[in-house]
Amino acid sequence: MKAIKQTPTYLPEVEANPQPSPYADLIRVAKDSGREHWQIWNLFAFRPEVTSHLASFTEDVMRGPAPISEGLRELIATYTSWTNACEFCWRSHAAVAAEMLGSEELVRSVLNDLESSALPEAEKALMRFAHKMTKQLPDMADNDVAALRELGWNDEAIYYTILVVALFNFYNRWVTTSGVHPVSDEAHRLHGTRLALSGYESKNRLAGIHASGMQLAKP
Repeated sequence: MKAIKQTPTYLPEVEANPQPSPYADLIRVAKDSGREHWQIWNLFAFRPEVTSHLASFTEDVMRGPAPISEGLRELIATYTSWTNACEFCWRSHAAVAAEMLGSEELVRSVLNDLESSALPEAEKALMRFAHKMTKQLPDMADNDVAALRELGWNDEAIYYTILVVALFNFYNRWVTTSGVHPVSDEAHRLHGTRLALSGYESKNRLAGIHASGMQLAKP
């Protein structure tokens, strides 16, 4: 099956040289099935000896035990990416958050108008914190943390919020500056659903593809 043509990234030598890894396999599976792939996989596949650690770190931050749910962590990641106008990231993680929270409408309303959304006030405060940390970092102070404590968040929950926001500020800059482009709504939903189910470790994502009936093509 012919692969869908996608706009190249800004780093053609990186895109053209995936090294043997589960990320290279993810790219090949998508292309062989005629589907769009998430071009961030090219960044991971170029130096897997480095990026495998990033994937494991992301898995721990986003899926490990924490006082805030996995769905809420995904929503914080989405809101941070929206704040940075990183279209690939916010669309990707909006799809994951919608799958985990069970409401595409809620995710969309948070992005379009946080204050009028149905998100509980304590969770809105985490989004405001994420926005300020992203856009007004020098102004962050103890009172920002204290305000979250007053709403019932303990230090561990705040710690994880900071981790998610910091991580996605990294991802937003890595993705945008490398020229990773968003894909179609259908592809974002497809990959988002798989990411919600399988997590961030590439080997688990491949296993999820196998489970869904899409087999690896022969090299």
